[in-house]
Amino acid sequence: MTMNASDSSAPTASAASVSLYDARPFFEKALQFGVQNGMLDSHKLDAIRTDAPKGMVQIARYFGNEFLRPDIEKARDRIVNLVSLSLESTSGGDLRQAAELLRDHSFMSRSKAGSDMLRALLALPESTGFHASLESSLDAGGPPKGLAEWSLKSLADYQAELARRQPIQHEKEAAVWLAGQLGLNIDALEEAHTHAEAVIRSALLALATRHTEMPDWVEFEKMVADLRKKYQAARALTDAKTQKAASARAQTLSLTIPQDLPDEFRDVVQAVRQSVLADLPQILDSALSARALFANDSEHHHAPLLGRYFWIEDIASEMHYHEQSVSLAWDKVTGGNCDDGSLLTLLLCVAAGATPKTVLTEKAAAALVRKIQKPGAEPGFRPDLASQYIVDHAPAEHQDAYLQLWEDFVEEAGPTLQSDSTYARKDALALLRRECHVIA
Repeated sequence: MTMNASDSSAPTASAASVSLYDARPFFEKALQFGVQNGMLDSHKLDAIRTDAPKGMVQIARYFGNEFLRPDIEKARDRIVNLVSLSLESTSGGDLRQAAELLRDHSFMSRSKAGSDMLRALLALPESTGFHASLESSLDAGGPPKGLAEWSLKSLADYQAELARRQPIQHEKEAAVWLAGQLGLNIDALEEAHTHAEAVIRSALLALATRHTEMPDWVEFEKMVADLRKKYQAARALTDAKTQKAASARAQTLSLTIPQDLPDEFRDVVQAVRQSVLADLPQILDSALSARALFANDSEHHHAPLLGRYFWIEDIASEMHYHEQSVSLAWDKVTGGNCDDGSLLTLLLCVAAGATPKTVLTEKAAAALVRKIQKPGAEPGFRPDLASQYIVDHAPAEHQDAYLQLWEDFVEEAGPTLQSDSTYARKDALALLRRECHVIA
């Protein structure tokens, strides 16, 4: 590394050489300014000449091999650039201030300051996604990812990347803060592989519906139902003339920002809040179910709000809720009657393509038998329909027993039900009175 900043014998610069001079690293500009203005004496220049080679060797060793000439040459570019980054950033591009920094601080300290700037930049997130950090023992002690590349970039590149990453950091910090208010820490967010905007959106909805914990899917569905209920109630309070105003009021639904939210997060949360308000017409007015709006399943491949909101994945809770829902639906269909006669009546109706009932009047039973025994190309009695009905609707813990009950019934009663003998209808009615639930 050579320095000719004190060389006063150079000819007057031409326009071309001025252009060349202006393209030099900021460190060299500051160095020349300091020498020409008597701010950097020979002792300071000697110190820089001593420190620079040492720093170059350290950098070459850190990024590669200090014994290879290409690595040493690259290290020279890096150390000059690191010092330039520090000087130009701190001085705001003022050469006098930069020269004072060179005078008052060691060359190595300015190199470290530039390196610290880049390390702080690279520590900022590149995206709003939460991902568990995977630290490799092979990387221990090595340079942070991207430092080799960034150690050769300009201050303008650094400032542009800083301007991009800082809002991302604020958004993630805001999401962590809001999640914390609902009992969820950053480890849980990283394990869920979610992203900051989704967490903030769900947190705002949860707080608007007075939830104290981040919802799982079951609670999220209830939360949507609660919002729709509030919206419908607000609409019901008005007449047609004030409907538009009522709709506007309903769409805000107290979707307020928490009063104790730290000031540095308010702008980013306010921006995400606006996106939630934009989503509210779909959330509140859509005829689609919550699952069709938010979740991607076999029935709905184009959920319009897929990925925009977050809920805790709790398989045990969802299974329990599903089983509970199935049980409630089954109880509603059966009227709570799970005796063999009621179940066989229900399944017989399904197999005959009739409305499922657990009780038949004599008249309804006779009509069902006629339907079953009616001649035609299509069979009037399809036991497989009832078997599938059990699989689709019955509680899982009872399905095997119900299937066995039905199979035994079909094996015994099938020939009678499907008979075309003279007394077929009379025999079939007698069978229904004996095995099913038929009232006079």
